[in-house]
Amino acid sequence: MAQCVQSVQEFVQDSFVPMVAVLCSDEAERLTRKNKLNFAELLRPFCRLTSEGHLRDPNNQLQVVKNFRICVTKVVPGASPQPSGTALSPGQRRRLNQVVLSCQPLEGALSTAVAAGDYDLSFNDEALKCSAPWFSSWRDTLSEVCTSKLFTATTPWFEAYRENFLQSMPSSDHEFLNHYLACLLVVSSSEAVPVEQFVKLSQEQHRIQHSGDYSKPKWFIPNTLKYYVLLHDVSQGDEQRAEAVHEDMKQRYGPQGCYLLKINSRTLPAEQNEQIPDPWSQYLHRSDPQSQDQLDDDAVPALNSRADENSGDVAEEARSADTEGGRPDPDSASSSGSLRVLADAKKGAGEAEVTPGTHGACLTLGDHDHIRQFVQEFTFRGLLPHIEKNIRQLNDQLVSRKGLSRSLFTATKKWFGGGKAPEKSVSEPKSTSGLLYPPEAPELQIRKMADLCFLVQHYELAYSCYHTAKKDFLSDQAMLYAAGALEMAAVSAFLQAGAARPYPAHYMDTAIQTYRDVCRNMVLAERCALVSAEILKSQGKYSEAATLLIKMTSEDSDLRSALLLEQAAHCFINMRTRMLRKFAFHMILAGHRFSKAGQKRHALRCYCQAMQVYKGRSWSLAEDHINFTIGRQSFTLGQPEKAVQAFKQILTNDSRQTATQQGAFLREYLYVYKTVISRSGVRLPHLPLPCIHSAATRVYFGHERRLAEGEKQAATHVSLDQEYDAEQASMWCKLEEQLVAAANRGGVPANFQPSQCYLNNQTDNQRHPPAVVEEPVVVEVMFRNPLKVPLALSRLSLLWKFAHDGHGTDGGEDAGEELVNNGDASEQETTQRDDLVTTETILDFHLAPEETKTARLRLLPHRTGCLSITGVVYDLAAASSPETPDDDGNPSRPGLTLALRQLPDARRAAPLAGLQKAEPVVVSGKQDLKIRGPRLNHTKEDKMFVRYGPDRRLEPIITPPMPLMEVFFLQFPTALLCGEIRKAYVEFCNVSDVSLCGLRVASTHPDFFTFGSPSAGTPLSPASAENCSAYKTLAAAPGSAAARETLVSADDFGPASDVVDIPVSGALQPGQSAQLPLWLRGPDQEGVHEINFLFYYESPEKGTKISHRVVRHSVFICASRSLSVQASARASTTPPQRGPDQDGGGTLVFIDVENINTSEAGVREFHIVQVSSGSRNWSLSKCVNPAKEKDCKVSSRERAKLCFRATPCKPHQATSEDADMFTFADVHLGGERIVSSATPCGDFFFRCRRTSESRRADACPSGPRTPSGARNPSPDASKDLLRAVDECDRLDLDIIVIWKAYVVEDNKQLILEGQLHVALQAVGKEATSLAPKQEAQEMVLLKFKSDPPPAAVLPATQLSRLIKSNLHYSETYAHNFTRDSVCVVPVSLVLSNCYWTDVDVTVDLRHKTSSSEWSECACSFAWVGQTRYRLSLCPRQTRHLELRACFLAPGVYNINTHGVCAAPAPRQDGDSATQAEVAQHSAGPALIVIADSGQ
Repeated sequence: MAQCVQSVQEFVQDSFVPMVAVLCSDEAERLTRKNKLNFAELLRPFCRLTSEGHLRDPNNQLQVVKNFRICVTKVVPGASPQPSGTALSPGQRRRLNQVVLSCQPLEGALSTAVAAGDYDLSFNDEALKCSAPWFSSWRDTLSEVCTSKLFTATTPWFEAYRENFLQSMPSSDHEFLNHYLACLLVVSSSEAVPVEQFVKLSQEQHRIQHSGDYSKPKWFIPNTLKYYVLLHDVSQGDEQRAEAVHEDMKQRYGPQGCYLLKINSRTLPAEQNEQIPDPWSQYLHRSDPQSQDQLDDDAVPALNSRADENSGDVAEEARSADTEGGRPDPDSASSSGSLRVLADAKKGAGEAEVTPGTHGACLTLGDHDHIRQFVQEFTFRGLLPHIEKNIRQLNDQLVSRKGLSRSLFTATKKWFGGGKAPEKSVSEPKSTSGLLYPPEAPELQIRKMADLCFLVQHYELAYSCYHTAKKDFLSDQAMLYAAGALEMAAVSAFLQAGAARPYPAHYMDTAIQTYRDVCRNMVLAERCALVSAEILKSQGKYSEAATLLIKMTSEDSDLRSALLLEQAAHCFINMRTRMLRKFAFHMILAGHRFSKAGQKRHALRCYCQAMQVYKGRSWSLAEDHINFTIGRQSFTLGQPEKAVQAFKQILTNDSRQTATQQGAFLREYLYVYKTVISRSGVRLPHLPLPCIHSAATRVYFGHERRLAEGEKQAATHVSLDQEYDAEQASMWCKLEEQLVAAANRGGVPANFQPSQCYLNNQTDNQRHPPAVVEEPVVVEVMFRNPLKVPLALSRLSLLWKFAHDGHGTDGGEDAGEELVNNGDASEQETTQRDDLVTTETILDFHLAPEETKTARLRLLPHRTGCLSITGVVYDLAAASSPETPDDDGNPSRPGLTLALRQLPDARRAAPLAGLQKAEPVVVSGKQDLKIRGPRLNHTKEDKMFVRYGPDRRLEPIITPPMPLMEVFFLQFPTALLCGEIRKAYVEFCNVSDVSLCGLRVASTHPDFFTFGSPSAGTPLSPASAENCSAYKTLAAAPGSAAARETLVSADDFGPASDVVDIPVSGALQPGQSAQLPLWLRGPDQEGVHEINFLFYYESPEKGTKISHRVVRHSVFICASRSLSVQASARASTTPPQRGPDQDGGGTLVFIDVENINTSEAGVREFHIVQVSSGSRNWSLSKCVNPAKEKDCKVSSRERAKLCFRATPCKPHQATSEDADMFTFADVHLGGERIVSSATPCGDFFFRCRRTSESRRADACPSGPRTPSGARNPSPDASKDLLRAVDECDRLDLDIIVIWKAYVVEDNKQLILEGQLHVALQAVGKEATSLAPKQEAQEMVLLKFKSDPPPAAVLPATQLSRLIKSNLHYSETYAHNFTRDSVCVVPVSLVLSNCYWTDVDVTVDLRHKTSSSEWSECACSFAWVGQTRYRLSLCPRQTRHLELRACFLAPGVYNINTHGVCAAPAPRQDGDSATQAEVAQHSAGPALIVIADSGQ
């Protein structure tokens, strides 16, 4: 938008200034020509007064004139009549067109940015770069960001057009603003008789004004002010003579009507280092509008002839050439020629040759002051008094006429005329806009007085006169006069100091409408619109200003319409709520009108600025139109490179064009692109199609894995066919860390990096990935065809750079001769560079319409060094399709045909000849693979600015040869029963030329497999070989229920780690393979389980860049339900120590086995063949209720209950030296015994035990806590007591249930065998073989204040088992009640302390049983003697109490009526309080039969 340096008030004042004419003698003209100036040009820089002027109005009020300026021009009389000022002359139109054409944005100027929401718009000289859609970094070029609410972007071409237009305004009869008020008569002092020259000039001025021979210029009043100027050349003239002549002039014309101006004081030329001010340079391009009309009209024929010869087909597209005049192309040869023709015409007419830096060469600074003083003297002492006098005279005339004649005329018109316009005589002129007033008409006198007041800044009186004249003109239907009065009344109201009344915008609207529609005078309407728009914009009324400017667009002038549409667009963007889409739409309209006016560069600029709004906003059709127009304009301006970039956007964006249109765009683009390539000579330019999703590029390092061979199943490892999973990647990384830690004696090196043979946009790509010599690098590139037509690619391959060891790829040409690039290689060099890296080429690669497809390209490096993959190279061709001929018979190419039409015939013939052959256009090019790294967010600077890290997935480092291992599996199952044992085989093959060693494996399910233990080997027994059993079996005597115990060390089954060393003897040599057995055990939980193996191996050589390599394998196992085993332990009621050979004491273990199989695998019944145990402290001794048959069978949905006795291990087996020694006890239920301490039973036992221990540690990370509020023991004492009680109840006994099942498959009976584990932790707690289900955690309320730690309280269930009590007595006792009526029976009460702590015991014989079942048996019975005992038992101590029971009658009695209460004894240090006694668990009823022997 036009941005004026001065304010709007100053702009309006400078648009209407007093006009002063100049008439010079020939000698005076010669004096001024010494300075390369005429007299009018000499005064022009000094026409603005720096001091205030004063005058008095008709009411004798003093008026101050500030910032007053006059316009001094040379009088050039014209005889050709003008068409009433309704249009500009062809010369004036051509000059305006040249002004806009020559005024382009300055190179290097600061850009201007406007921020509106999420839009960033740029307006500067680099608009073509900053706002063009192909310039991706245009936002980076913005050097200034606007933060104000209202903003204006400078458009100097509009300012120049507006200034020249206002100066080119033709004079009119309905207004007097541009009529001459005074005339300067200039005579040189060197004349022989200067006074005679003044007389001649005065007569010449009188003849021009009053003879009627000249229609222009026009004069304000008949009595024009004549001011006599005597010009004296100080360097040559006689100063005394000049003074004498000046004194004579004072006598003749008065001291206020003449002036002596002394110039040319400089006698010697200026030195080179002397700076001479040149204030005239900025004014000389503004030609005198009145004096230039005739010159331009004379230059029209020559200019048109030269322009028509050279413009060619450009004139065909630029319509209305007769309106805008010749529009030479600024880039063609005709431009300079046309300008030279115009310059020659002006020079022949007497115009000065404009040479920068030569104006005013004979003038000093003192001469500048003399000129400035002269202008001020003329204005204050001549012009302003003259205007003041004329204002008074006009006012007196109007006052005298209003008294009688005006009132009489109005009354006559009211009574007889009915308000109509008076009848004019035939001789009086008429016009289409109403009547024409004679010069002496009162209405014109009012208008003349108003114009005088306006010119001297008396706006209040001017407004009053304009308002009065407006009413008179409207009543007379003189519409042209009325419109002029309305226009100036509105301007006067705006310029009044203090804003006495608001700006009447409706006056301007009415004036514009009248000028345009009634008077058909677009020149005056345009002037009115320009002034009103500036006033509205100054008031913030951008919407009204835009509407006003849009209304002024028409078909008669494309240049004016383009400029006004552009200004309207800027108004939309300066509103409080920025209207971006309206801005862009009107910029497109402006660009279209600029194109029609021949202003190609301005048209291109408008389209580029509009693209900033439409780009990336899903306005695909609008983007296509804009890009196509940008390409066409660029091609016309001789900028094919920019045309290619614009056409490229049509193809790369998601377009909604039809397939036919897109095919035409593609062929047009390829043709233009090939033209650019032929000019530039670039071998591999960048191509826009197809689109490459660089971020989706995936890289794989290594050979592709071999598929399964027969029964062999290859390890899955990693391939490009697999989808990347971040959780899986994290899991593999943890497994690799475990393997590396095991290989480095438990520690992970500081420089450890996980192996990455597969890279994508989700992996860590900040480091250079390693690759191995002679192992391929596979790059998967994703191509997308955005068009609806197919694309044909051929010879598709990768571009790369290679640097040998010691040379980096970032060095460019400075890296030396070792840096190799295959992009510029010729065919002869390609063979030589294949010795470094072999490049695979895809001959044909087709993309269907709108298809996304990946291409896998391979490189095979042969030497060590740094490889950098930079892009892809290919040949692009358009799909062939039938073409329809156009009007000229040529193949139809939308857009290209329009562009070619703008070229001469000779330039157009070559491309059209190629089009007629209809040969497919093939273009060779490349696309770069530029991958941006992740957003950095570590430091403060990273968070404040947008920074991205590196992505080096395409920059591998080629390392020396490394070993390469492949893993195969044989007889590996896909489905197992829960706990089923299956034997498979794994084979390790070294397929490289380097030996490998250090084989290890880690898994997410370490309890799923085992390679066996070397120390616990598996020698085949006859039974296992016969039945193909995986267990080590031995023959056993049937019916034997005693357990066989074996002492085994846990170290014999490997360390307690999830990493397993693969038992391969020595290193695997190149080409060697090893096959090992692998035992598998089905998971304990049914369902589909993903089992992951990570195999680790390394090279015998140390210090290599790649320390190790890994092989991944993932397998899915479907686990079906088999058996459910639940076990519990109960303490025996017998005393623990009754004798060395007795069965008393120990613990009873109850095992419930349920068949939960659904017969999916054909299993109907399971055989429990053996129950084993493994523990440090306990072992199974025998089966309490052995089955009579060979083994225990459990059919579907059946349940079996087994009872075993568990006894503590022997003391020598539980010593501290053998803390890791486990006792395995096997209780077989059939005819054979399975050695549970051998492989694989022992391996899976220890693996499952470690898994369950880690699971319990995760579930209970801290010790048990009890509710708060307990008052008895202190926390520390209670914890110690609780720990002691727990130690007493802890069992730590693992049960192994071994089963077999018979399955018939393919008419062949198979034996399935397996084992289930149950971990009994404590007495009284049940345990199951099923894996615990993970329940969702309940939401816990957030607590901001932690609760106090609760005190530990012992559970009553544990305290009730402190003492074990038994009654020893004769079950039958005979007594003669006839002889003695009281029968006393001795009874022994045995109390045993079962725990490793002191216990206080209280025995109460008066306690009554609460069991109603045996209440009748307890009658007529009493204890005699001491009935309450209190004693203390040491740890594991047994006490006997001798009691006596008294019976009064024979019968059956329950003597178990005593009560035993116990509590842990308090410690002697006194830290613990006394624990309350708890009633102990009572055994079953103790029945005694009392018989009467006397009967």
